[in-house]
Amino acid sequence: MVKNVAIFASGSGSNAENICKYFKNSSDIAVVLIGTNNENADVVKRAKNLEIPLFVFTKSELENFSELQSVLEKSKVDFIVLAGFLLKIPEKMVEIYPDKIVNIHPALLPKYGGKGMYGGMVHAAVLENKESESGITIHFVNNKYDEGKIIFQRKCAVEKEDTPESLANKLHKLEYEYYPKIIATVIRKK
Repeated sequence: MVKNVAIFASGSGSNAENICKYFKNSSDIAVVLIGTNNENADVVKRAKNLEIPLFVFTKSELENFSELQSVLEKSKVDFIVLAGFLLKIPEKMVEIYPDKIVNIHPALLPKYGGKGMYGGMVHAAVLENKESESGITIHFVNNKYDEGKIIFQRKCAVEKEDTPESLANKLHKLEYEYYPKIIATVIRKK
């Protein structure tokens, strides 16, 4: 039986595209919907190019969740993947999809997580604190930012000459390599 996945993204959508391509020829997992809260984000163009249905919603529509819930139900979504999605997932959505929403964070949680900690802010904080390593964390989503059960972490060294941009590039490579594989493992275990 095929498990249907929705991907939520707020920005460029490079992770979303990578995940879609990974599952393109899968016999048991299909990306059936891309959702975004930002109609001007590059993920919108990527969804069109990938020919995957797109749903644009506002922050209040996410928080209310009823319309979004019907869109997810119509698309028979079993699992939700956050790929650079910046809004907090509402409690009702977490209740309806328990342990079926995953997120990727560009740091080794529990360090450098929480509200406002995303992208460049995370990398700058890691460098400011002279950490010797950083990495990615894939975790289930609960009712608190970046506090859901950790599924997987992968580390990388932080060099003295690293900048927020160079650290971001290292982490993107880890994200592209591991996120789709871990998503597949989690879905197939369910």
